[in-house]
Amino acid sequence: MSRLRIEKVGGDATVRDWQYVHNLVIPTHHRSFDEVRERSQYNVLEVAYLDETLIGCTTVRPPASETPVATVIARVHPKHRGQGLGAELYERGLTQARDLGAEAIATVVLASNTDGLRFAQQRGFVKIDEYLLPGETIPWLDLRLQADGVTR
Repeated sequence: MSRLRIEKVGGDATVRDWQYVHNLVIPTHHRSFDEVRERSQYNVLEVAYLDETLIGCTTVRPPASETPVATVIARVHPKHRGQGLGAELYERGLTQARDLGAEAIATVVLASNTDGLRFAQQRGFVKIDEYLLPGETIPWLDLRLQADGVTR
């Protein structure tokens, strides 16, 4: 039985926890408290705890009306990687995306996050785009889950 506890971002404590993990994993693109709170209004944001220890956060961007693609992002604190926790968070996000009507699944990874890129590729994601955000020096990778991928 998993000791993983997952909470939807809502109150100040969960906003701060989500912000902390995001900013740790994505050090080049920090999110402010207010940005996280705003994003929680239109994306599914969750935080994950192993017992009482914060270990990760997730984002599920619902599909838009013009395209049935949802984006699923699972972030795990570096100290807690390699234990299957990211897979559990990813599977939960995948289910949420499908429940929101997604017909295709995407993710986005900072190119310097080799663990995250390897995780996505092992699940059948392939790179469809690479770009730099204004003022940044490390590219972002957009990936799409292929129909014949490991997970569908």
